Amino acid sequence: MIRIARDEDAAAIHAIYAPSITDGVATFETELPGVPAMRERIRARLRHYPWLVWEEGGEVLAYAYAGRFRERAAYDWIAETSIYVRGDAHRRGIARRLYGTLLDAMRLQGINQAVGVITLPGTVSVAMHEAMGFGAAGVWRQCGYKLGQWWDVGVWQKELQPAASPPPPVIPFPDMAGTAALRRLLGSAVAARDP
Repeated sequence: MIRIARDEDAAAIHAIYAPSITDGVATFETELPGVPAMRERIRARLRHYPWLVWEEGGEVLAYAYAGRFRERAAYDWIAETSIYVRGDAHRRGIARRLYGTLLDAMRLQGINQAVGVITLPGTVSVAMHEAMGFGAAGVWRQCGYKLGQWWDVGVWQKELQPAASPPPPVIPFPDMAGTAALRRLLGSAVAARDP
């Protein structure tokens, strides 16, 4: 099931995220935030953007969220996206289906562009983004130092819908969280994954 993240998901989300901090470079965060801080991150993000989880048998196996790209108001129609999948749930198509649902939710909000930021080489993440229609938009050379070396970061971008001029305001996620359109979207994501 794909659903909106809740406070009680914080521990599972923290556990999924932790290996990327301690042993990987999918994030440049270097200290575990802790479950209370993760709970606050979920709450803060949901004030404006979607944070979705993939749940099976009562367990969260993956999560994906959108967030502010830059602080200036002119950037309101573009958002940065992230996704993390529990180690034992890889290679099952969860990432593509969850990420696709996140992008569809962003479209409903009126967001026009999605940006994925990937530590290179990031072969699996690059392949997933490109399969979902993202295109390479640039590389930041040696911009992060972690695990004893410098890393390049690539930016991938996807147009979610044509930009209107002038654009209507982006709908804050809480304003659409209970709508029929979002319920249909989450319901269709579940139906698409069930054989």
